[in-house]
Amino acid sequence: MGYATLRDCVEDLERHGHLVRIDAEVDPHLELAEIQRRAYAAGAPALYFSRVKGTTFPVLGNLFGTLPRARFVFRDALASVQKLIELKADPSRPLRQPLRYLGVPWTAWTMLPKRAWGAAPVLANQTQIRALPQVVCWPDDGGAFVTLPQVYTEHPDAPGHMRSNLGMYRIQLSGGRYQPDSEIGLHYQLHRGIGVHHTAALRRSERLPVHVYIGGPPSLALAAVMPLPEGLPELLFAGALSRRGMRLAHSPDHPLPLLADADFCITGYIEPGRTLPEGPFGDHLGYYSLAHEFPVLRVERVYHRTGAIWPFTVVGRPPQEDTTFGALIHEITGPIVPTLIPGLRAVNAVDAAGVHPLLLAIGSERYAPYSSDTSPAELLTQANAILGLNQMSLAKVLLIVDQADDPELDIHDIAAFLRHLLERFDPRRDLHFQTETTIDTLDYSGQGLHRGSKLVIAARGPKRRELPGEPPRGVRLPDGFSDPRVCLPGVLAVRGPAYSAGADGYDAAVESWASQLSAADPLSAFPWIVVCDDSEFCARTLDNFLWVTFTRVNPAVDVHGVGSAVRHKHWGATGSLVIDARRKPGHAPPLEPDARVSARVDALAARGGPLHGIL
Repeated sequence: MGYATLRDCVEDLERHGHLVRIDAEVDPHLELAEIQRRAYAAGAPALYFSRVKGTTFPVLGNLFGTLPRARFVFRDALASVQKLIELKADPSRPLRQPLRYLGVPWTAWTMLPKRAWGAAPVLANQTQIRALPQVVCWPDDGGAFVTLPQVYTEHPDAPGHMRSNLGMYRIQLSGGRYQPDSEIGLHYQLHRGIGVHHTAALRRSERLPVHVYIGGPPSLALAAVMPLPEGLPELLFAGALSRRGMRLAHSPDHPLPLLADADFCITGYIEPGRTLPEGPFGDHLGYYSLAHEFPVLRVERVYHRTGAIWPFTVVGRPPQEDTTFGALIHEITGPIVPTLIPGLRAVNAVDAAGVHPLLLAIGSERYAPYSSDTSPAELLTQANAILGLNQMSLAKVLLIVDQADDPELDIHDIAAFLRHLLERFDPRRDLHFQTETTIDTLDYSGQGLHRGSKLVIAARGPKRRELPGEPPRGVRLPDGFSDPRVCLPGVLAVRGPAYSAGADGYDAAVESWASQLSAADPLSAFPWIVVCDDSEFCARTLDNFLWVTFTRVNPAVDVHGVGSAVRHKHWGATGSLVIDARRKPGHAPPLEPDARVSARVDALAARGGPLHGIL
């Protein structure tokens, strides 16, 4: 539905039974987050907390807690937005189906930002940072954070909303070395649109004007996380999702325009050269991102509308509420993927692996249909293009297969995809590494912030092997290695010794074991052997295997092979890949809830408690 405000959305959800009001007082320090995580896991309604300790503002959680509810929120706009995406993918469609696209020009007109006449609701009141809900999600977080911010900037060389960027970047409200009420942290990662604007401002020796919005029409939050092409304003996409253009108002004391219908707006500037340690923060890979230097936002004003609502979410080991964002984005943008890279058929950034650590792709080999050679060729061209395209460039492990080998292969059936690849890949030729390159800011498996390696495995052709589904009997493991468990057909998890770095900072135990294995060893029937800290945990579920393996591996350092060798500077192996997925000294700690807070929420959810029957 085309909601003009967040309160319109809240009232509509409540009328339709998709929202529950909680009038008992809750604590924003860890307690709200514990409730949110349980609500998401339970598929609970959206939760409106009317009494939050330390603030006068109500807080909204679990708004996008289920995919059906997210579809409901945008139910009147998804069809028209889908048609816009279809036209982007194939502009000739109206010639074949003119009646289907009759409404597209009207949709395109309505999505344009509009001038807000009269007083902008967001300017009705002013407050201070300390008066905002101070939501702390994990015990070792460095302070309170805004977890659903919409950070708005414009290009300094060409101001105006047509070259604006609206992104969901991390905002730290308190803690660390920030001056209370006058400074907050702004953490943006690699390959984000704000970086283009910040770079231009630094080149001009200017401070960068910034607005941080919280709340407003729900379309703003989804638009802020959409992987839109550089130069396409998120405000336009938000207008299409709302079926009305975003209303822009004049800012009385700031160069940027104001989103008139936002619930909150923090106005300020990034000063040239000004950074402070931001974090730690429990993030979506399931680990803390540690404290690092990031820009500081100098706060000028904090505005809010009358009756403002503070939306929040929690990130952590997937699945969490941002999983729903990813699923909805795939539904909306799926048709356009094949138009981005010639021959590419589908991609899936695997949520359970933390999104960027593992990307699956289905491509095609079209250029030499007369050849009997089944070596990947065009697949590698497509893989290189993927690693150069928007946020997909952050992929750490990219697995790509040929659609012709199984036209019915579903890229979202991860177990089936992995089985297909493992049956076909040739470890002598199909592994392609990039070393000393950029990886996701939140991934600590590499050799430093933003630094690590990538691995592409491209597989095509007929099956090469049968995949064992049972652990080998009578296998003898070296000292320190034990408890082999099958994760998937062809994938064996083995408990390894705790990582112990030598004088060179490296533990060679797994590499040494891989060098001793031979093709005759029963373990070599498994094309992938994952050495981890707890093989029972790793093999217990598919999600556990994906999370342990791909969040803890630096490919160029941690992928070893039976019979490995370098030929013409290409690394390959004649037998199994042995993947070192143990936790290592440089890794960030995993997220664990506070037991005392969990007990408090248990009491709230018990019979007679305010959350009974909800969680």
